[in-house]
Amino acid sequence: MTFNDNAKLDTSRVSKRGRNTGIAVGGGSAVVVIGLFLLSQVLGVDLTGLAGGGQAGQGTQSEESLDNCDYGSDANANVECLMVGAENSLNDYWTDEAPALGITYTPPADFVLFTAATNTGCGQASSSTGPFYCPPDQSIYIDTSFFDELRTQFGATGGTLSEMYVVAHEFGHHIQNLAGVMDRTDRTDTGPTSDSVRTELQADCFAGAWVTAASTTEDENGVTFLEPVTDAQIADALNAASVIGDDRIQEMGSGQVNPETWTHGSSEQREKWFQTGLKNGAGSCDTFSISGSEL
Repeated sequence: MTFNDNAKLDTSRVSKRGRNTGIAVGGGSAVVVIGLFLLSQVLGVDLTGLAGGGQAGQGTQSEESLDNCDYGSDANANVECLMVGAENSLNDYWTDEAPALGITYTPPADFVLFTAATNTGCGQASSSTGPFYCPPDQSIYIDTSFFDELRTQFGATGGTLSEMYVVAHEFGHHIQNLAGVMDRTDRTDTGPTSDSVRTELQADCFAGAWVTAASTTEDENGVTFLEPVTDAQIADALNAASVIGDDRIQEMGSGQVNPETWTHGSSEQREKWFQTGLKNGAGSCDTFSISGSEL
């Protein structure tokens, strides 16, 4: 999607951390990640145990400025500013939408852009973890190099909406945390109808719902953040959802597909639920009360 050049960006809820000189050894027990699950599937080895008991980082990090991210024109030119703009738009959307779902909304405690590795409330995380939401500290963590990996390793077509879809998906996990979904579901279970998959598909649906409303979200001055989405941009986002489907990742890694180990859903499921939110809004995103055949 394209930002309106004159939209004012707010960097106050976004932080940027410099390189961590410690060694990343994994996240904490409640990490909701893309990366560990994907890597497990590619290698055919369960690495998700790294998510329980990560050690604190031994290195140091520095806070870096995002003062260059002032306007929508900056978001159109710079991926870090794009992340700021996505956070701004998503925060505005969920401020209005969450109460309609019966959820008391507060923004993520922090939206962190990092390089290589970082300390989190879930333990130590690295770029290989992928973008993730950490429930204990209610924060989102993104190393933007992941977007290059989507294109080079997973074959995504790219585009700004595909990158913002990843952010919107992690924001969806924050909404789930506020709604109590993280506490009442069994996210250690696997399979195409498991709570893990239902959780991820709901986050995809929430992402789609935001896309439809994104061009109506506004900055502090009432200027809309984004121009209307195009069909080509939606196709990029659907492509991103598809290439990180469990079946696609498994086939890439081993040439075999094992649905009983799925944690995020198939390519078809992920596209379906993104489109459900896109067409019908966040109120249509109840992936928990429907039968497995409807997923």
